[in-house]
Amino acid sequence: MRRRRGALPGPRPLAGMAAALLLAGCSWLPGSRDAAVASLAAELPRHEVVLLGEVHDNAQGHRLRLQALTRAVRAGWRPAIAMEQFDRERQADLDRAMRTCTNADCVIQAAAPARTGWDWAHYRPVLELALREKLPVVAANLSRADAGTVMKQGPAALFDTNELRRLGLLAPPPDLLAAQRKEVAEAHCGALPPSMLGGMAMAQLARDAVIAGAITSAARVPGASTQRPVVLLAGNGHVRRDIGVPRWLKPGTVLSVGYTEQPAAPGAYDRDILTPPAKREDPCKAFQLPTPRN
Repeated sequence: MRRRRGALPGPRPLAGMAAALLLAGCSWLPGSRDAAVASLAAELPRHEVVLLGEVHDNAQGHRLRLQALTRAVRAGWRPAIAMEQFDRERQADLDRAMRTCTNADCVIQAAAPARTGWDWAHYRPVLELALREKLPVVAANLSRADAGTVMKQGPAALFDTNELRRLGLLAPPPDLLAAQRKEVAEAHCGALPPSMLGGMAMAQLARDAVIAGAITSAARVPGASTQRPVVLLAGNGHVRRDIGVPRWLKPGTVLSVGYTEQPAAPGAYDRDILTPPAKREDPCKAFQLPTPRN
């Protein structure tokens, strides 16, 4: 069984770890977090699209990301905030809620009433920031039901030909599909049958393509000669430059930032901000067979 993703390697000498992180362009040294937040906040407005990742249950990563985003906004940056946490079909509900609600809980209830799968405590401060600063919020994700359709029947079962062409899903790059198959297998601890990997990988590609499409649409401002900047908040897998949403966006416009629990592979992100791992049970435990009783 593979070591679960997000787990840290074994202990290393402090000096060696510090050197490795500096060489990798990472930030996880005592006293460096404030400087890393300030540096990132200053950099965000220089890019048309900013992708800020997360480990979904790592509260420290959420706090650091929010601090950088808040500093940049208070300094005058006015992006649309695209969020994985809202499914694309809830955009009208989300728009209405952002016009009429006075707090984040009202927005969540209106645009994500089931609240399934997300710890909204991590996202309320982002919505409060958007409400306070009157920033548009974009429902960026492909719903779980639609992703299931793609997984079982392929993208043509969900999108018509024009939409497939617009999203880039008529002929997905074979290297990208292979890379996503590998990621799906590792994320599920090598426990899935090979027959499931292709469909799940295709669903992941569809999610990334849909998120990229939402970003592109949000950047357009009717009647304006320039585009609006967009920041995406999503899981680290989606913001990876090598296999995620950036593969579906115009080259040269994107800053990708991972908030990870161990150093990422070279080329995965433009910035890799490391945080201590959250306390959690080994996710691979769910895939292990029970020990037979004598």
